[in-house]
Amino acid sequence: MTISPEPLSVRFDDHCLWVELDDGRTIGAPIAWFPRLLHASEVDRSAFFLSRDGIHWEGLDEDISIAGLLAGRGDRMGVHKAAA
Repeated sequence: MTISPEPLSVRFDDHCLWVELDDGRTIGAPIAWFPRLLHASEVDRSAFFLSRDGIHWEGLDEDISIAGLLAGRGDRMGVHKAAA
């Protein structure tokens, strides 16, 4: 059984979501991979909670797993668009 690192913090810049992990890594993914986050306000983006295996935005109905980020997977429900 593989143990996944846990998220410690989340931040955004103009184009990326950044997640600091408890193993010392910081991983990033384009916000464009997650249309709900791409189109969300800064207030809505900041309203998340961390679990052992990912990040959840209740108000946006968005869940991002650490395993998915590490594998380079975005939102599989929508088409990945370039961030404007």
